[in-house]
Amino acid sequence: MTLTQDIKTYIDKSVLCWLATASTTNIPNVSPKEVFTYFGDDSVIIANIASPQSVKNIKANPEVCVSFIDVFVQKGYQLKGQAAIISNVDHGFPEMEKVLLKITEGQFPFSSITKIRITSSKPIIAPKYILYPGTTEQQQIESAKKTYGV
Repeated sequence: MTLTQDIKTYIDKSVLCWLATASTTNIPNVSPKEVFTYFGDDSVIIANIASPQSVKNIKANPEVCVSFIDVFVQKGYQLKGQAAIISNVDHGFPEMEKVLLKITEGQFPFSSITKIRITSSKPIIAPKYILYPGTTEQQQIESAKKTYGV
């Protein structure tokens, strides 16, 4: 699956994503991730910072789901795909690390990266847009700013 420009834009506008994994016994785990971005046209990469359970689950079961939203507009995406753990000795690590280091500015050390080859996507939209037709993004932004005290 190719990541659309809209998906890439929402990744750029999101400050966190949530990575869902499952163990071999199907115990779910959802973990917030702060350092993530798209990589090429079909993958998302996430720096593994304090992520032992996510890494363990992915090694046992590579099927994952990652979601992110623009908290002000309250829209985003849910992406599903196959994850792999890329360690600092693996081919491709330096190129991915370079992209993620721009985000961390060297403040968060990591020695592995989760690379997710995306196989499907689905938009996420706040219920207000559906329940109250005519709701605009600007109205959502104003409401969110009020809620968050911004």
